[in-house]
Formats: sequence, C-alpha cells, structure tokens
Amino acid sequence: MSQFDVTVIGSGPGGYVAAIRAAQLGFKTAIIEKYSTLGGTCLNVGCIPSKALLDSSEHFENAKHNFAGHGIIINEPKADIARMIERKNEVVKQNTDGINYLMNKNKITVFEGIGSFESATQIKVTKNDGSSETIESKYTIIATGSKPSTLPFITLDKERVITSTEALNLKEIPKHLVVIGGGVIGLELGSVYLRLGSEVTVVEFMDKIIPGMDGALSKELTKVLKKQGMKFMLSTAVSAVERNGDSVKITAKDKKGEEVTVEGDYCLVSVGRRPYTDGLALEKAGVELDERGRVKVNDHLQTNVSNIYAIGDVIKGAMLAHKAEEEGVLVAEILAGQKPHINYNLIPGVVYTWPEVAGVGKTEEQLKEEGVAYKVGSFPMRALGRSRASGDVDGLVKIIADAKTDEVLGMHIIGARAADLIAEGVIAMEFRASAEDIARSSHAHPTYAEAIKEAALDATAKRPIHM
Repeated sequence: MSQFDVTVIGSGPGGYVAAIRAAQLGFKTAIIEKYSTLGGTCLNVGCIPSKALLDSSEHFENAKHNFAGHGIIINEPKADIARMIERKNEVVKQNTDGINYLMNKNKITVFEGIGSFESATQIKVTKNDGSSETIESKYTIIATGSKPSTLPFITLDKERVITSTEALNLKEIPKHLVVIGGGVIGLELGSVYLRLGSEVTVVEFMDKIIPGMDGALSKELTKVLKKQGMKFMLSTAVSAVERNGDSVKITAKDKKGEEVTVEGDYCLVSVGRRPYTDGLALEKAGVELDERGRVKVNDHLQTNVSNIYAIGDVIKGAMLAHKAEEEGVLVAEILAGQKPHINYNLIPGVVYTWPEVAGVGKTEEQLKEEGVAYKVGSFPMRALGRSRASGDVDGLVKIIADAKTDEVLGMHIIGARAADLIAEGVIAMEFRASAEDIARSSHAHPTYAEAIKEAALDATAKRPIHM
C-alpha cells in the first residue's frame, strides 16, 4: 500500500494549491482527481472558461459598437460561437496542462479516480475502469468543491434548461436566454450572450441583483446592464419551468403576488451552488457534516477527525476560488507547524461583467446593521481622465471609513478593471490603512486607480480634486 504524508481529494484551486504548498514544505504528497483533467470546476467549467467567453464577447461588443468611435471602421462583425467555444477550450487546456506541469515539478503523485474513505487514514481510489487501489495517508485534505444548485421543481435537461456548465458549451447563440438568479454566475453568462445578440431576461427572487454586495454597486450595475439591454424581473419568485420542444416557459409570482410568465429558447438556472461530498464515504472516517451539507471544520479547518481537514466550497464561507487557495496554503502550513492566518473579511468578491464589479470589507448595509459609525467617500469614473480616454465612463469607487479613526472598513468598485483595482483595497485594509493614507499616496496619472485616491480624498474631508 502506497503511503503519503498528505493526500488531497480534489484538484481545484484549493486542492492543487494545498498539494503544492504541502510538497514545498517537504511532505510526501498525493492528489486524487476523479476527472481526466486537473483544475476542478474553476479551470474546467467555471472561472477560466467563463472569462475566456467574456473576453471574446467583449471584443465582439467593441467591434460592433465601439470601434467606430475610436476611428476604426470595419465591416459588420459576425459572431462565430463555435470558434469562441473552441478558443475557450484551448485556454482551458493551457491552464490544465499547467497544473500537470506543477504536479510533476513538485513531485506530487496524481491519482485519477474517485477518492473515498475506508477509514480515517486509508483512502480507496476507484478508477473509471472499475479497478481500485487503496492508499494510506497521515493527513487528508478534502477539497471536493461544489456543484450547481437547482430548485426542487426544476428538471435540468441540460439541453434547454441548463446550468453554467452547459452554458459554456452552447452550439448556438440563444434567441432569448432567461436567467433564473441575479448573482455573479447568472450575470456573467447573461452578459456573454447579451453581447452576442441574445435577448436576456434575469428573474431574481430578491429585490436587487448581486444582493451580497454593497447596495451602491447593485444599483449602478442594474442601471448599466439595463442600458446594455438586459431585462430584469426583480422580487419575482419562480414557481415552474416547463420545456416544450425548443421553448422554455418560466412561471413566477411578482412582488404583488400576481402570476407572470416569460418564455425563451434557453433557461439558465443560476441559483447558487451546493457543497459536493458525493462518493467520499465520510461516514467511514467519521467526518461530520453541518445542516447545509458542508463539512464541519474548526478555525484551523480541521474536521472532527483530527487528521482530516477540509477547504474551499465544501466548507462554510464564500464559494470563491481565491478563498479556497488561501485555505489550502493555511492547512499545509498548519501541518508544518507554522501559524498562518486568513482574514475572511478581506477576501474580495468580483463580478466579471463590463464594467467589472468588486468589493472587499464591510458593505454600508452591514455597518448600519452593526451600528458602526462610518463615513463614505465616492468618486464617479466618468470624472476620470483615463476613463474618458478609453470610453469606460460607467461606474464609481466607494470607500467606507470609520467615523472616528478614519480606518478603511470597506472598498467597493464598479468600473473598468475593478477586479484588479480591488487589490489596493485589500492591501490597504490588511495593513489597517486610513482613508487619509490612501489619499496621501501618489497614484500614477492617468490611470483608473486615481479614482481610488479621489474617493479616499472624498472620505477624509470631502476634498476630491477632480469633482
């Protein structure tokens, strides 16, 4: 029987990063992945492929609507969805091949098959051909991620009533895509097909989209996406989804309790994700789950079985690839006797629409609920020279600071490259900077980042320069 110091079940961002860090720290490490490619949901059917399609559709959108304004005259562009999907697959392969390289470089043993516990220290790997082998591991890290959720009354046929996985591989551009759920995944994939010419209608149970983010971002993104042509049915509870041939009918009740219907040729069900523990045989190891099906862990991400840990989407907290990565590193370093930490308040959230949306720290709504005295500074992107030069004038930067100490409590951005700009907020808050600290820091001109400096100036003493 092969023996390892650390075995990771699942090769997504949390799993493969945990394996690499464990190997770097001198542990004999194995990783188990049931699919033929490494990288998990993120690299194969999540973050990376969706961004590839978002970029392709954004290029098409610019060619169709924005090039002429820059003095670039072209014939009417046509969207080749087959080529876009092919390119997306090429990008995915490059990334998964990169993970294979990293496994070899770090001398990590890779097992292809389903990993299931035989005991707290023994794991059976069942291969696709039905054969199996059992390995022994001193420590095990569960990193099996999540799967798309659905509603009890919805039948996912994966042809017309689809999840994000199928939406990344459509053979045609929908005429009318109905998206159930106004969260990150629904809005990103809705944006892809909106740009390519689909009519897109978003049906959301809550009274706003991206409900977990700051209200100012939700309000601004709604306005921008409506301007782009996306339609919204907010405060609307779906009660039935019925397919009839190439048509899908969605029945729902609006906020007045009246029945409404909308029909499309595709329906994307995007109502969140659920932790994936199927096939792990956790009961054989004695590992406990919580009431939501997540693996129960303590502050060190240790389960109730002392040598078994869990990270990423399969445990509590935001289902984000970068959260899983941080947790993978944390567990490996704890096993090595180090004392790492994660500040979960400083894990940024991002929506890759255009403009992008990003936030970190506390929202204004959270601070009100907690009774914290705060002050707010904001700055519109359209007042920025760099934004006017590029034509990306939608959006704003919002900084929330403690009313007494001026310490930055939250940063929220909607605008060009917000996904990259939010790192400034993370770093500032990690070092407990004040709004004044940011305001006094030189920002290159002309850049989008200047909006952060201006918002900080607004937060300190209402003294922005360019507004």
